[in-house]
Amino acid sequence: MEVTTFASGSSGNCALVTAGETRLLIDAGISFLKIRQYLGMNGCTPEDIDGILITHEHSDHIRGLKTLLKRTDIPLFAPRTVASRLWGMLPESDGKLNPIPVETEITLGDLRFTAFPTPHDTPQSVGYRLEDGTHTFCLCTDLGHVTDVVLDYLTDADAVVIEANHDEEMLKLGPYPVPLKRRILSDNGHLSNHACARLAVTLAEHGTEQFVLGHISKENNTPRLAYDTVAEALNRSGHGDTYLAAAPAEGCLTIPVGRRTPCSR
Repeated sequence: MEVTTFASGSSGNCALVTAGETRLLIDAGISFLKIRQYLGMNGCTPEDIDGILITHEHSDHIRGLKTLLKRTDIPLFAPRTVASRLWGMLPESDGKLNPIPVETEITLGDLRFTAFPTPHDTPQSVGYRLEDGTHTFCLCTDLGHVTDVVLDYLTDADAVVIEANHDEEMLKLGPYPVPLKRRILSDNGHLSNHACARLAVTLAEHGTEQFVLGHISKENNTPRLAYDTVAEALNRSGHGDTYLAAAPAEGCLTIPVGRRTPCSR
């Protein structure tokens, strides 16, 4: 299995997961042109995609869907409440959108995937756990706190993309209006660097060896600060040999799942 992030952050989110002959996108929050460009850099086209998994309907996760649905016949998968909202937002999804039950494994080609609930400020939001029979990858961003259910699905994954959205001091002292700061800091907002670090240590203790930090805020964080916070926690806990990277806001970062040293394109 191989995972490539195309974008991660408030400006857009999109990742490619490949196993055998199967290629899935998780979210499509950047333009169709950018998606096509990054797919080309990874040796495929939009027509080669077997499905798109949607985490929730916020614009930074679905921005490119309208054009994708117009120009391709890629099937779309989303949990039921998200699907109902997408039908209202995107008439182009009719006949292509497949509502899926949460916490139920679905097989698509060489991959099995399961949506699991995440606490975020939308009626429904999910992360995804994907397995190819040998390795397991999880993507989990846009959550205000780590629930027992989230932890259950992330535990024992070989590689994860987890959220390190903000540094709490930068957010509190920054330019955002108070209501927005409160929303981000709430249990239905976004994970801080320190919360992400605690999660990373817990997962490392259960065998996860590849960590990618995602959804890093441009206004309230920096990739270096997020990386250093999580790296320090992993080092202190005796897991400094795990792979750690910060996903770029835009641009390809490739993770061969199960191999300690990923490569970037």
